[in-house]
Amino acid sequence: MSDVARRITVRCQFCGTWNRVDAARVGDRPKCGKCGRPMLIDRPIPLDDDSFARTIAESDVPVLVDFYADWCGPCKVMAPAVDQLAARHQGKLLVGKLDTDRSPRTAQSFDIRGIPTVIVFEGGREAKRATGAMPLQGLEKLIQR
Repeated sequence: MSDVARRITVRCQFCGTWNRVDAARVGDRPKCGKCGRPMLIDRPIPLDDDSFARTIAESDVPVLVDFYADWCGPCKVMAPAVDQLAARHQGKLLVGKLDTDRSPRTAQSFDIRGIPTVIVFEGGREAKRATGAMPLQGLEKLIQR
C-alpha cells in the first residue's frame, strides 16, 4: 500500500466526529470535517473504551498506544517521550494514550497488569508490547523491531 493511500481514523477531540485523514498529509494540519478544528495528530490522541477499537481497526498506519494512569509516577516520567514520538513519526505512526482507570474494559481486554504498558498495533492486531517506563530511544527501538 502506498503512503498516499494510507489513512488514519480518529475522533475529533473537540466535537467527537469521526474523521479519515490521509496519512501523507498530516503535516498540513488537517481539520475536522464537521467543526473545522485541528485534528492534532502531531501529539498523542486520547483514546477510551468507545474510540479505541475503531481507531485501531480503521487506521492503515501502525498505532502505538500508551496505557497509563494519571496517578502513575513512571507514566508521568515517560509522557514527554511519548509526546516526542508522536511528533517525530506523524503520518507514519499514530500515537494514542488510554487511561486505564477511565477505560477499564479496554485495559482488561488486553490484560494490562502493569503501567505504563505500550502496545503497537499493526493491521488492527497487537504486534509488539513493552511494560515499564522507557525513554524515547526505547520507544523508537520498539517501533523498529
